[in-house]
Order: sequence, then structure tokens, then C-alpha cells
Amino acid sequence: MNYEEAVAYIEETPKFTKKNSLEHTKECLRRLGSPEKKFKVIHVAGTNGKGSTCAFLTSILREAGYSCGLFTSPHLVKINERFQINEVSIDDDTFLAAFKKVKALSDELVAEGSYHPTYFEMLFLMGMVIFADAGVEYLTLETGLGGRLDATTAVEDPIACVITSISLDHMQYLGNTVEEIAGEKAGIIVPGVPVIYDGNDRAAAEVIRKRAAELNSPAYEVVRQDANVLGNTREGIDFSLNNGYYEKKSGIRHEKTTFHIPFIARYQVMNASLALKTMEVLGDMLTVPVNILQEGIARTRWQGRMETILPGVIVDGAHNEDGICKFVETAAHFQEEYPLTLLFSAVNDKDYVDMIRTICDKIRFRHVVTTQVGGYREVPAEELAQIFKDAGCASTAFSEDIGEAFSMARASKGEDGLLFCVGSLYLVGEIKALINVSD
Repeated sequence: MNYEEAVAYIEETPKFTKKNSLEHTKECLRRLGSPEKKFKVIHVAGTNGKGSTCAFLTSILREAGYSCGLFTSPHLVKINERFQINEVSIDDDTFLAAFKKVKALSDELVAEGSYHPTYFEMLFLMGMVIFADAGVEYLTLETGLGGRLDATTAVEDPIACVITSISLDHMQYLGNTVEEIAGEKAGIIVPGVPVIYDGNDRAAAEVIRKRAAELNSPAYEVVRQDANVLGNTREGIDFSLNNGYYEKKSGIRHEKTTFHIPFIARYQVMNASLALKTMEVLGDMLTVPVNILQEGIARTRWQGRMETILPGVIVDGAHNEDGICKFVETAAHFQEEYPLTLLFSAVNDKDYVDMIRTICDKIRFRHVVTTQVGGYREVPAEELAQIFKDAGCASTAFSEDIGEAFSMARASKGEDGLLFCVGSLYLVGEIKALINVSD
């Protein structure tokens, strides 16, 4: 079996399997030789921001000189992106070698009358094999969906658990209220292991605090007020933390350490703050000088989240209510200085009508172009354009072809404007693939 056949096999997996229990995943790990015990794990869950927080943590660890792995989902262009070693996606040979090990185990399980691993479970098991074989010291591990029943929670002894922003998403799986969803995310908390969490939603925070107390896990809350934004430009954001840990005494004055993030969205300050708090909490295990923390934050790269891919062209995978609200916050900051163009698409299991109304309620666009993504879940580009018109956008256009739509949007942006490509991670992936081919 070659690489292409391996990828095809994994993509076909959902058609002949079902969700398995955590005990099934743990048994798979045991039969693979417990690869997850060969490195230290920072486990990250949340609705929004968990991938970015993982990226900040990984960048800091790399700057500190540690060998580290990063397991995230979904991928944007190529499935290998889900597995990074020292911030580089694995090559096809490494992917194939791990696949063969997990495929052999899957065949054994089926022959025994047990269950075949799910799509995500296969990728998770492959990741554990990949990182163990590579000899990484630390792994930043992002959950897939939820937390309590997520395959990643089969890792029983992380060194820290991090819970990012929680909001209403995947409600058909996780619950109908923020509290219910927070309960699922808090399922990653392990007895006695510190949990660092986003405390901005008080209802979610209370659920996390209560669960941490039940498990005697030290809990560290981070809120927006913990950071001061000093500047927000097209080049990124400068901020400081209201935390004595990051202050230095100069004579009789206290000077705050300044951090720079290479993203334009203010919500990334919160994700960076969570990463910095995690490093502070792990200070006895990981002694990282402040200048290394600064370098790690400044050099962080993360695909598809307010990512500048060309001059004046930003892609953002915002695809739920909270993500769209945060996109609007960022766009509103820049619309007074630059004319804005929007390229938008969404899939039909999201409330795209409300997403569009939220956007149009706060942002004035020079031009809006819509397109369609997501295969069987796609929403017709013409339908999306009409919703923008009904919401008050005077200048709209649409194309079913993403390449043509992107060209139209770039032309509308002009030399003086900003183009935001928003609404779906599928859209971000397609655009990044176009950039790799054409630029």
C-alpha cells in the first residue's frame, strides 16, 4: 500500500465504523506499545482558539530548545499537517510507516471480532506512533471534538490541561448550553494535574472550576483583563500582562514585559496569554527565560486563523457564532483605515444566515464575493450572495468556482484595501492550495 492508498483508506473509514469507547482507544495504545508514555503531553481542549494556543505553546517549546510534536485537526490542504515535528509537517514516508502499524492493529481487532478504529482514532493512534518514533520530548495535543469522550483523552497522564474559549458549537454532539459543552471540555481534566482555562464566560468557568475542585486539580483562570493591548496594526499586536511574574524591577519602577504576536486579531492575545500562563504554571518542570517566551510568541505561525497569506489578504476559518463575532471585532478595528472586501462561503450545517447578518450589521464592505465549498454540505454561492444583498450589502458577486471567486475578490481589494476570506475552514484550505499552486 502506498501513501495515496493509505490516505484513501483513512478517508473511507467513516463508512464502515462507529464511535468507539475510550477503553477501546486505550487498548489500542497498549497493543501499540504505549507510545503515548514516551513523551510529556500538554492536552488542549476548547471550542475556539485551541489550535492557536497549541501553536503558541509549541513555538515557545521550540525556542527553548526542546524537541516537540504537535497534533491538531483539521488539516487545510494535506492530511500530513495534522502531525508536526519541530513545527514541520511530517513527510509521506513517515505517514505511511505509521499508517501501516495502525492498519495492522486494525486488521487484528476486526479479525478478533472487535471494532475497527474510527477516522479520528486512526489518526490519533498514528500520531502517537509518529511522535514516539521521532523521540520528541513534549507533545502539544489538541482534542478533536469535545473532550470527555475524545480519543485524545486516552492519554492518562498529561503534565497540564488547557481549556480555551467555550461557546455553542457541535451542539448535536456536546449539549445545548454553554454549561453542558463546558462539562464535555472539562472531561480532559486529570486528578492532580493543573488546568489552565479561559474564564471569560462565567457559566463555563464555573463548570471547569467545579470539576477541577472535584479532582483536586490546581486551577488557573485567565481572562481578558489580564492583558493590556499596546498596539494593533497590520503587522500584529503588542501586549503586556498584568502579572508580577512578567514584571521586572528597574530602580523604583516596575516595568512590564512586552510581547508581540504576528496576528492581527485581538482574540489571539487571549490564546497567547493562556500559553504563557501554562508555561508559568509548569515553571518547575520547564524553566524558560522571559526572552525565550517573547521569541516563541513572536515567531508563532498558525494556518487559517487570521493568517496573512499575501499582502493585504487575510484568511480566517471562522465558522461558528463565536468565531464570526471575533472576526467582526477584528474587521471593525481596521475598517476605519482600509476599505474592506470579503470573500465568503459556508457549509449547510452552520447557521450561515445569522453569520451573514452578524457580519453585515457591523462591517461596511467595498465588495462581497461568495463561493461554495464543502461538497455535499455546500451552500450555493448565488444563495449566499442574495443573503448578503438582503442584509444590506450593495455590491455583491458570486462564482461557484473558488479560483475565479478569489481572483474577483483580489481585484476588488485594489492596492489600498484589505481582503478577508472567511466562513469555513474548507474555504481557507482551498485558497491556500490555490496560493501554493499559483504564487
